[in-house]
Amino acid sequence: MLDIYVKPFEKLTTTELYDLLQLRSEIFVVEQDCVYQDLDGKDQKALHVIGTKNNIIVAYTRIFNAGDYLAQASIGRVVVKDGERKHGYGIDIMKASIKALEERFGETTIALSAQTYLKRFYNSLGFLDKGGEYLEDGIPHVMMVKNKKDPN
Repeated sequence: MLDIYVKPFEKLTTTELYDLLQLRSEIFVVEQDCVYQDLDGKDQKALHVIGTKNNIIVAYTRIFNAGDYLAQASIGRVVVKDGERKHGYGIDIMKASIKALEERFGETTIALSAQTYLKRFYNSLGFLDKGGEYLEDGIPHVMMVKNKKDPN
């Protein structure tokens, strides 16, 4: 069972911040063999959606109100710890992130820059491709948008 909570940057403990940055580095830098600047100065504006299992962070996203990162509200840095992916925690953390954007900011149009190989995963959550493929940090991505007014 995944316990999920949402915190602004200034409410994160140093241990939570260390653990979520370690998880992001573990996935995006080591597992995906991608050298990039994860600490981009945007965490301070984000709400952090944290999923824990036995008090260990195993799933995470950061979310933004419209205009704080992209023109629309957005979700980024979506990660689930290797070994925990078989439990559906990606779906759980994404649903919690969508719900948080709706409840905290009243946002129903949500964008994300998806790694192309995850398009079907995001499609299953109602996100639709909006444009062609592009490289972000050397990895193929596609912009995707979920709009509650869309039929999905």
